[in-house]
Amino acid sequence: MKLTCKEATLLASKAMDARLTVRERLAVRVHLMYCRGCTRFREQIQFLRRMARRSSDRSMAGAVHLSSAARDRIRAVLQRDR
Repeated sequence: MKLTCKEATLLASKAMDARLTVRERLAVRVHLMYCRGCTRFREQIQFLRRMARRSSDRSMAGAVHLSSAARDRIRAVLQRDR
């Protein structure tokens, strides 16, 4: 199965969130062996994902912690509004 660049980048993006089939993984790997543009694209989306995770981890470090009473009030409102 020979992929176009469009198909390869779509599968590279999909691989960030879901497991590809063996056939898809092999096709992407073969495509990346000869296509520098798609290889760079894959590296860039992996980099962006790592940076987003780091940013999220840092912002969570200063997160506000709610008291159990506050959590209970929020939970009650959410359940009531279902």
